[in-house]
Order: sequence, then structure tokens, then C-alpha cells
Amino acid sequence: HVQLVESGGGSVQAGGSLRLSCVASGFTFRPSCMGWFRQAPGKEREGVAAIYSGGGPTYYGDSLKGRFTVSQDKDKNTVYLEINNLKPEDTAIYYCAADPFVNYCSSSSLSRPGDFDYWGQGTQVTVS
Repeated sequence: HVQLVESGGGSVQAGGSLRLSCVASGFTFRPSCMGWFRQAPGKEREGVAAIYSGGGPTYYGDSLKGRFTVSQDKDKNTVYLEINNLKPEDTAIYYCAADPFVNYCSSSSLSRPGDFDYWGQGTQVTVS
């Protein structure tokens, strides 16, 4: 049973920081492209960051480089998204997603959310 569980969201003031977590289970026996996406009310889902659980480079949405950092702890089957200098426009539901049927992530992974087979329930981030 594949499961992704996000946590770490909340309400913060502009300029603050958050670290979101995504714990994966059910498919951790094979490397996967792990992505973070976000969706604000009335907007399309946006790719934020991606990391391949088997190692390799990280990727970020074009307008998001600098304030977002994706990382992983393989021992804990957990992927993290750290967001610094939060802005009101970062307000959204943040989703963790996994594609266990590829051998790598790429910059285009973030523009193809449909390629990700498994999704978490999301965690709300509200910045005021």
C-alpha cells in the first residue's frame, strides 16, 4: 500500500520559514522521483522542487530558486522542503508526489505532474 504523508504546514508571518516533510511508504524498495507541488486557490498546480531518491541533482521551479531547498533522509524514507523568507504568494496547499517508474528526475518533471503516480493529501501553508 503506497502512502505519502505530508506534514509541517501552518500559518506563518511573511519572512518566516517552514520545513515540510513527506514520509513515504509502500514503494521505498525502489528509487523514485519525488516532487513537491503546490496549488493556490484558483490557480493551477505548480511544480516546486524535485529530487531523485537514488541520488543526483535537485530541481526547482523557474521562479522559485533561492528560497526553496529540497532534501531527503533515506534512512527515514522522508523528503523535506524547506522554505525561507516566506511570502504571501507562497500561500497554497503543498503536495508531495512520487514517480517510482523512472530512473531519474529532470527539470521537466516539475512541468508534468501527471507523470507522478502517487500523491499525498497535502499540507496547507498560509503566509500573512
